[in-house]
Amino acid sequence: MRALAWTLRIVLFLALFLFALKNTDSISLRLYFDQVWQAPLILVLLVFFAAGAAMGVLATLATVFRQRREIGRLKRELGARPPDENPQPPVADGEITAGSGR
Repeated sequence: MRALAWTLRIVLFLALFLFALKNTDSISLRLYFDQVWQAPLILVLLVFFAAGAAMGVLATLATVFRQRREIGRLKRELGARPPDENPQPPVADGEITAGSGR
């Protein structure tokens, strides 16, 4: 399985590398206030891909930090509970349990 994964990685790398070699033509990006930025096409694609990936990571950081705070709070709550207490899992409405008498 590892050999297959490495083979796929190598094939993907070679495909992207050959794509980069084929797209070395210079392009002009027209920005605001009549500014023009000239760069190879592959560099422009790489910059925009990296910027999109960075924005995606930044967008998920708030959720990750919120989940870590919640996990820490739950661990502290669990650690503060006396060891002899055996909590029962919550029962959903309408669910029949062994000792409910239904």
